[in-house]
Amino acid sequence: MSSPLPHGSWPTPITSELVVRTAARLGEVAVDGPDLWWSESRPDEGGRSVLVRRAADGTVADGLPAPWNARTRVHEYGGGAWTVSGGTLWFTEFSDQRLYRLDAGSDVPVPVTPEPAVPGGVRHADLVATPEGLLAVRETHADSGAAADVVNEIVRVRPDGSSDVLVSGPDFVAGPRPSPDGSALAWLQWDHPHMPWDAAQLVFRSADGTETVVAGGPGESVVQPTWAPDGTLWFLCDRTDVWSLYRKRPHGEVELVLDVGADIAGPQWLFGQSRYALLPDGRIVLAYGRAGSDRLAVLEDGEPRELELSWGTFRYVTAHGPAVVCVAGSPGSEPVVLRVDVGSTEPEILRPARRLGLDPAWFSTPEHVTFPTEDAGTGIGEAHALVYPPTNPEVTAPEGELPPLLVVVHGGPTGAAVPVLDLEVQYWTSRGFCVADVDYRGSVGYGRRYRDALQGRWGVADLDDVIACARFLAGSGRVDAARMAIRGGSAGGYTTLAALTMRPGVFTAGASHFGVADLGALAAETHKFESRYLDGLVAPYDPDAGPAGNPVHAERSPINHVEALDTPLAVFQGEEDAVVPPSQAEAIVAALRAKGVPHAYLLFPGEQHGFRKAENIRAALDGELSFYAQVWGFDLPAAEGIAPVPVHR
Repeated sequence: MSSPLPHGSWPTPITSELVVRTAARLGEVAVDGPDLWWSESRPDEGGRSVLVRRAADGTVADGLPAPWNARTRVHEYGGGAWTVSGGTLWFTEFSDQRLYRLDAGSDVPVPVTPEPAVPGGVRHADLVATPEGLLAVRETHADSGAAADVVNEIVRVRPDGSSDVLVSGPDFVAGPRPSPDGSALAWLQWDHPHMPWDAAQLVFRSADGTETVVAGGPGESVVQPTWAPDGTLWFLCDRTDVWSLYRKRPHGEVELVLDVGADIAGPQWLFGQSRYALLPDGRIVLAYGRAGSDRLAVLEDGEPRELELSWGTFRYVTAHGPAVVCVAGSPGSEPVVLRVDVGSTEPEILRPARRLGLDPAWFSTPEHVTFPTEDAGTGIGEAHALVYPPTNPEVTAPEGELPPLLVVVHGGPTGAAVPVLDLEVQYWTSRGFCVADVDYRGSVGYGRRYRDALQGRWGVADLDDVIACARFLAGSGRVDAARMAIRGGSAGGYTTLAALTMRPGVFTAGASHFGVADLGALAAETHKFESRYLDGLVAPYDPDAGPAGNPVHAERSPINHVEALDTPLAVFQGEEDAVVPPSQAEAIVAALRAKGVPHAYLLFPGEQHGFRKAENIRAALDGELSFYAQVWGFDLPAAEGIAPVPVHR
């Protein structure tokens, strides 16, 4: 144990270089006969989404050679960019958004869809292989570039690139699923101003063309339709407050099968998500969340039997014979690809986590904390957070010194804190910071009532909750009230900016990663998927009325409260971000400059919404740390050689 060192200056092996070294964000899982496939987004390959194949003999190799990048921009967030069947891989290539096919035994993908008139303007997602080719969600962009002119449809694409439109008319569609005999089709649809977690419908089209809304609509969301071999249609719906398991047998009524009092599903920001799977013997394996972590259970005779596993989060649950394959993680483990035989509960790690070479003593373990907050008419007077204490086995702080606090605001705002080992969190805790990842009202995992508590209150209830969390931790003597920072990306960046401009005096530093400064500009400039999101979160927006005709948007826009902005702020932005355009960051930076408030601004060329390239992830982490060091007056570990980020006044 070394001599005491001030919080923030603790030497640590968890550097920004380690954060990105051989890192990979694991994604969807697919089964193709004896082979297993999954996706990996790799920062050290420029954020390329690689598809990996594990053969029956256990051999693991990249199934998609460089420089191919299986990533779609449908809804801008993507997902469902690939599928594999009979050894043939179909995928959307990120650079041009065309569909490609890679046949078994070949390493040269061939284009399926033609070059569109608008570069990158015809995109496909939610791919499902059929005997005739593919079913897919197609998103077509017009020359105008306007969100209102984007068309979303379900199409059938043949191997020669020709296509038929199967579903058109709704503003959005997802989850095309053909029945086992191919005679019927089920899908999800929703219309503006709703988001899919607000009011998505499950629609069934029979062989004679008759269409029936099975479930969903205003106040009710449906996700993940799945057919059983006997023609039963399974799905998840939140009509009981939480996303629960339902079924509709052929010629039968909709039945509630399982309500565990916790959400089985999550928000459909991405295509291709899966939280349950049907096994060949009729059993169902499903994941659901409770108190900041997941359970994986098998449904037997109408009752869930929780599987005894050391992992605490489960995504992309996929049947594989009598087992399931999924992406699993825990506070002590980065995500892995896991196979679990539900009979023996014997887990097999198919794709291990990185070998970090670190003693687990370096890792901070989160505590799920519930704290009081302002009810403010929501009927809910408490919120939640995962709190990570500062953890370093080789350093102590000077006696009596409390750690600085980083309040993390997740994106969405329909997102959630996830208790999985994340080196970007440990980067801070191993240096002496306390990190609080807040599940403010509006977050998922606590039911629809908690999620809907943010409706009409974005910029109010979320601020109440992040401030209540900071004051709760400071009041309990766990953190230094004079060194509390707030940071977040996207919607979390908005809450960060709003807290510093509309509730000043609580935080003494902040960091906005591609955050929203002007709600009116966001409503006018953002992409189709979120172009009406603010109707529910804030108020309906009239694009022809200007700020005077949209008073709620104007009142809750941080850019309109810069007279109160005197807190040092670091701003990080992707130059090609179509969700929160760079103009949002530049507006707040201009205000900081005009007022002479200490600030830093890093703009990353080639990055979209969220940073995927290793060098940019490192620059953002080290730049933010350097910014806090300069603002709060502590030294950085000399061995890391972190260059001070320029702080302007």
